[in-house]
Amino acid sequence: MRTYDPKDLVGIVLTPVEIESDKLERRLGLFSVVIISLSAMIGSGLFLLPSLAMVEMGGGENPVGGIWLAYLLAAFVVLPGAISKSELSTAMPSSGGSYLYVERAFGPLIGTVSGLGLWANFMLKSAFALIGFKAYLWVFEEILAPGWDEGWLYDNVNLAALVLLAIIVGINILGVKSIKKVQIPIVMFSSAYLLAICVWAVSTSDMNWDAAFSREAFGSDWSAVASTSAFVFVSYAGVTKIAAIGGEVRDPSRNLPYGILLSLLLSCILYVTVTLVMAATVDPSGYMKYDGSEPREDPVYIFAKEVGGETVANIAAFLAVVTMTSMALAGILASSRFPFAMSRDKLLPQFLEGIHEKYGTPHWAIIMTGLSIGAAITFLPVKDVAKLASGFKIMIFMLINACVIVLRRSSASHAWYEPKWKTHWLLYPFIQLFGIFGGGALLVLMGSKAIIGAMVAIVLGIIIYTGYGKENVEREITPWETVVKMVTEPHEVERRRRFSAFYSSDKEGTGSLDLDEFVSAILALGYIGKGGANISDDSLVVSGTKSNQKNRTVRDLFIEGDLDSDGSIGIEEFLRMAEEIEP
Repeated sequence: MRTYDPKDLVGIVLTPVEIESDKLERRLGLFSVVIISLSAMIGSGLFLLPSLAMVEMGGGENPVGGIWLAYLLAAFVVLPGAISKSELSTAMPSSGGSYLYVERAFGPLIGTVSGLGLWANFMLKSAFALIGFKAYLWVFEEILAPGWDEGWLYDNVNLAALVLLAIIVGINILGVKSIKKVQIPIVMFSSAYLLAICVWAVSTSDMNWDAAFSREAFGSDWSAVASTSAFVFVSYAGVTKIAAIGGEVRDPSRNLPYGILLSLLLSCILYVTVTLVMAATVDPSGYMKYDGSEPREDPVYIFAKEVGGETVANIAAFLAVVTMTSMALAGILASSRFPFAMSRDKLLPQFLEGIHEKYGTPHWAIIMTGLSIGAAITFLPVKDVAKLASGFKIMIFMLINACVIVLRRSSASHAWYEPKWKTHWLLYPFIQLFGIFGGGALLVLMGSKAIIGAMVAIVLGIIIYTGYGKENVEREITPWETVVKMVTEPHEVERRRRFSAFYSSDKEGTGSLDLDEFVSAILALGYIGKGGANISDDSLVVSGTKSNQKNRTVRDLFIEGDLDSDGSIGIEEFLRMAEEIEP
């Protein structure tokens, strides 16, 4: 039978360990968690996406108003990922979020793929925000450029977006620690303003509820609703973002899961309410350009103008510009940290972890992210940006759900996984499986571009890892490898645990265990429970073994296993006694 050296068992952990939480100041309570999560979600999903979603649900030509159902369905598909990440965040309350969870569960190869996917998602979301920015900027042409030819800003809005991008990249390099402090009140006021317009519309306008509730409002069939749900998935991309700064959350076992789930509920209510009223107030065809060829990218301006006139619409446009600018600012801040972290973990070239000497920011990672956003703004249609961002996020959520299953199944060999909050036993693993298969179905329904985008991230991740990362990271057994071995070689998994228990208990490195070390090894394997206050560990009673049904103490078993009576047990003797004691 195979034998193992200590170096072969790196990654096997039999006793719970404290996960490093970065020793950051834990100052964020439940309210802060909810607000930060909401601020990471609300933006282009409200100001830009509704008109595009109407066309998507209508089959690409005729806009329809049942998109509120797509937002609702998307929230249900997001829910398993939110629940799973709530559990993961209480087991690993450190900064890093999804990248950390996937890398710990699946190893550096899949970690590289997920890191690229997360970077692409946040990068594309920032690009989407800047596209939304330029869609509303034309409203202020006369104010911003009164001396220019009429239509100049409208015709050169791409240039304006790229100039803003350059400024945002520069600000990120300079370092802005208070981005969140600026973003949160902006997003909250914008949301409140939109809700106020909705209340105004319902109170004063002649609402056409058939546009939102009739059979025709949901496209040709249910696949139209499902594909549109996949399309708007990016709207909820920030629901679990707070986990990335889990090391700064007070009482994370409570505030992280409840904050994530509450923010998902509130954002869903907001999206459904606003899109429902938008469809009932303005005929879906009103959100199309004048020639009817494609959707307008400023649907909130159209909606607000219909309800309250030019002034109300201009205020909405201003809030859209400010909101999406702040989201792009925070988006580059977040997305640039993924290549930085991957470089720090030796999965990407070392120059990406470079820190600016004066400003203390990862400037090369920020610049690379900014250039990628610029390329997306310039060369990708807005619809493709939304689809790719949603596609990458769905892929990450599928991995997050898989993480919980893998870590739960392998916890006997990787005991560091001890979440303070767990998915309820009635839901596990069904809710995670729903998230995995539901996400896969949405990817397929989104069409070839989303699938191709996901495949590019996977292939690129494999190439980068095999060509660079593999030679630089230390090899260790991952929970995923353990789960695979539990299916293919279940006995070998337990044998590996026994070797690990022996080596970890052999404190002096003598190659043998005394009585105390033998007891420690048996306890680490979980074959017997610890004694009480008045029961010494070596007096613990084992209720029968495979060869003897009489109750015996661990001390008796040690003496029995010590065949040469030298007061110690070697590895082969230990393996034989462990086989006897195993429940």
